[in-house]
Amino acid sequence: MERNFETGSKRKTGTKRLTTLAMLSAIAVILGFTPLGIIPIPPVGATIMHIPVIIAAVLEGPVAGVIMGLIFGVLSVIRAMTTGSVLLFAFLNPLVSVVPRILIGVVAYYGYKLMPSKKESLKVGVAAALGTITNTVGFLGMMYILYAAPFAKINKISEDVVGKTILGIGVTHGIPEVIVAVIITVAVVMAVKKVRRN
Repeated sequence: MERNFETGSKRKTGTKRLTTLAMLSAIAVILGFTPLGIIPIPPVGATIMHIPVIIAAVLEGPVAGVIMGLIFGVLSVIRAMTTGSVLLFAFLNPLVSVVPRILIGVVAYYGYKLMPSKKESLKVGVAAALGTITNTVGFLGMMYILYAAPFAKINKISEDVVGKTILGIGVTHGIPEVIVAVIITVAVVMAVKKVRRN
């Protein structure tokens, strides 16, 4: 009887996790293929597509975060291909478009777990901020390391100022992204946790 209870409990947890991932994946696809996901601020769009990745990591763990990050990365490549992005050459490299997105979930999860606070909303907020910063720094950092010269040519700037330009993009895009991610992630995660407790 006890074994059956444990099996049923594991099955219920697995079903809950799959349901959460399916729901967040659907949201990611909607954000990826509509103007809702990316705010066009040239030369690189500001995004909220990373938020489902953070939510998945906090609610369901690092593996779920990695899966959602992979989905986000693949969707960003597809979006760049279908919209004719001038930075398509960078998006086609998984080191730029996929790897930083996979790391979002890992960083968000451990930021949440290792935050030495008993206040749940603060822990979730820190996870959201760290996940967002990982996305911004990872994507722009890899673009700078691998594609500084093409970036300079496309934007008609000197290679000497590419670093400052990318840093400026990181600040102007990153700060609003962090704020929005913290607000949405805290609201969604706290609401889901409250429902699960009832």
